[in-house]
Amino acid sequence: MIKEIAQVEILPGQSADFLAAVNLAVAQVLATATGFVAFEVYKSVERENVFMFEIQWETLADHTIGFRESELFPKWRAIIGPYFASPPQVEHWGRAQPAAGAE
Repeated sequence: MIKEIAQVEILPGQSADFLAAVNLAVAQVLATATGFVAFEVYKSVERENVFMFEIQWETLADHTIGFRESELFPKWRAIIGPYFASPPQVEHWGRAQPAAGAE
């Protein structure tokens, strides 16, 4: 399981419309992607126009190749991209395994 964490800064005053667009994009596009598991969106407490996506994928390739290189990605961006103030910052995360012998 891989977590994609994306930080998104949107245009001022667009939070409600952005969240509606995100809900639409998840339902119509992301949910159809191979390897997609779950999606959560969070809003920054300190910065009014900053959101974070947590997207779970079965594998890294499901996101980086299966989704990003498919016809789904332009559809996803067409729905939510107009709200972006700057490009999202995206990083992938996997569960850390404790070192051998660590308790």
